[in-house]
Amino acid sequence: MRHQTAIGAAALSVGLAVAMSAPASGASPRTAPASPAKPDPRAVAAASADRLVAARPAAFKKTAREQVVRLGVTSERQGLQHVAYTRTYSGLPVIGGDFVVTTNASGGVLSTSVAQPAKLNLGTRATVSAAAAAKTSRAEVAKVENTGAPRLSVLADGAGRLVYETVVTGARKNNAPTQLHVLVDAKSGKVVQKWDDVRDIADDRSFYHATVDLSTAPTTMTDPLRPGVQCGGQDGAPFTGPDSAWGNGSGTDLETACVDSMYAVQNEWDMLGQWLGRRGIDGGGRGFPLRVGLNDANAFWNGRYTTFGHNSAGNRQATSTDIVAHENGHAVFTTTPGGDSGGNGNEKGGLNESAGDIFGALTEHYMNEPANLDPPDYLVGEEVDLVGQGPIRNMYDPGALNDPNCYSTQIPRIEVHSAAGPQNHWFYLLAEGSNPTNGNPKSPTCNGKAVTGIGIQKAGQVFMGGLNRKVSNWSHATARVQTINAALQAFPGSATECNAVKAAWDAVNVPAQSGEASCGTQQNDFSLALSAGSGRTIAGRTATATVTTQVTGGSAQQVALSATSSPAGPTATFAPSTVTAGQSSTMTVHVPAGTADGTYKLTVLADGASVDRTAAYTLTVGAGRSVRVLVEAADAGAASLVEAGLDDITVTSS
Repeated sequence: MRHQTAIGAAALSVGLAVAMSAPASGASPRTAPASPAKPDPRAVAAASADRLVAARPAAFKKTAREQVVRLGVTSERQGLQHVAYTRTYSGLPVIGGDFVVTTNASGGVLSTSVAQPAKLNLGTRATVSAAAAAKTSRAEVAKVENTGAPRLSVLADGAGRLVYETVVTGARKNNAPTQLHVLVDAKSGKVVQKWDDVRDIADDRSFYHATVDLSTAPTTMTDPLRPGVQCGGQDGAPFTGPDSAWGNGSGTDLETACVDSMYAVQNEWDMLGQWLGRRGIDGGGRGFPLRVGLNDANAFWNGRYTTFGHNSAGNRQATSTDIVAHENGHAVFTTTPGGDSGGNGNEKGGLNESAGDIFGALTEHYMNEPANLDPPDYLVGEEVDLVGQGPIRNMYDPGALNDPNCYSTQIPRIEVHSAAGPQNHWFYLLAEGSNPTNGNPKSPTCNGKAVTGIGIQKAGQVFMGGLNRKVSNWSHATARVQTINAALQAFPGSATECNAVKAAWDAVNVPAQSGEASCGTQQNDFSLALSAGSGRTIAGRTATATVTTQVTGGSAQQVALSATSSPAGPTATFAPSTVTAGQSSTMTVHVPAGTADGTYKLTVLADGASVDRTAAYTLTVGAGRSVRVLVEAADAGAASLVEAGLDDITVTSS
């Protein structure tokens, strides 16, 4: 006597219907179905990173009082994706609670960068009023124009500090503009941290490019190919004219200054895309306005636009390639994860100034102008003598201009432009080496050891990869760790770039850090899959799924399996709990008696030696649903369906 389930019969009849709908002999062939759309790597990365955060809250110092907020995904060369996050604590924004998860194109987690040093545990009731915090903040600015509303926040300092963040706009004592963020302790009323959105060049130079071909609209100095890029005067409006022929070549003509500015930023935009894989200045396909005519021997970025003045002699505008690329380099620094706030004293500010210099050098090398204009080099502002002393910074030998060649504990306490020295020196050594053979100058090393460069384009890719992993407590030490990760992941299968990054950091006295990656091991990869993405059971029972891994790159690696549930309740075990990529394991999800009915999201984590992968499993815990079945072996069929959660079963025979 034969038995079968009604479910099985239904599935079989559907299969027959599909088979019978095939065209008869001689009929027109059916059009092949369209291939499924390839998933967006950014969406894959975001989902994978979200699952990792759920699976490893301790790795991100996350507590039950916190909510994680995904900010966005930045794409890079080689399919790398950088997923940036921030967090709130009891509903308050956390300053310094940011982190970045880096994945490859298929969602494999390669590395993480976490700003917050410890778990937060603090009260959120202020004893200082917002008005008092605003008054204290205004006292930090010489000439106040506007004071924003104080925002109660948590500063990720130790177990956390309750603060008011107030933005005060105005001018410094030297009349330079400022947009100062001031953090006032909400318990004591004291200033605990501050940073300025306005990043100025201080004393850079300027030059012109002869006749160039700009991308502009027919009658306005706006760039139709690069959204957000436009140039005009101090009122913010773009210059207009009867046609698209701009400037007269004069060093005092502001329209000519806009020609120089737009030409430089257009080349920087193209360099970022073609060399470094970045979309626009902000990473999302947009740039920022440029303003000329500042009545000062200065140029600056204020978080919204760049502004350019003139040299001290008043005969040239400060719109050279390195100045324009430097200021827009600050914009890149601001719009990469971690922003430009936070850090230890002036250390992060020095890294920010160095970033501007590095983007200036990269843009000059990308443009590769001839000797009669501005040939590529590693000097800052050498074409215009703003203060009568030649270039203001020297990347291959910062000490030649009294800036430090080497990192020391004094860096956080010196002026930010001087604090750019160690990273500028590192970049030159990484790009050109200590004894270049291409005509570039020799560069001294702090440890007396020779360094071999990898070329400026690769050096730029490593540097940009580091910035894509930047967090708010950015320092020379964290930059070392993340540029090593960047080299490993941007150049898979090669240890040359990684070793060069380490050697260059060693040569400027930034030592090896605990837990930094070793070189040459990143090419191994694997895939992770579950036999079913969901299951159903009841309290007191279990559900199972097969976990499958496959080698997708390099050699097989050891993979440790674990899982977490949200909300808590079900737990998972794996047999075996550690596999070699290419092997499978059985996941058994245990649901304790008394577990509430509902839906539980399990994140399966496969922790590999060089990459982590995650998978989602949805478990429904409930009383089951009534199913009428026909079974070949009634007892065996009922038992198997009970395991699947279909516990209200009527068995019949035919």
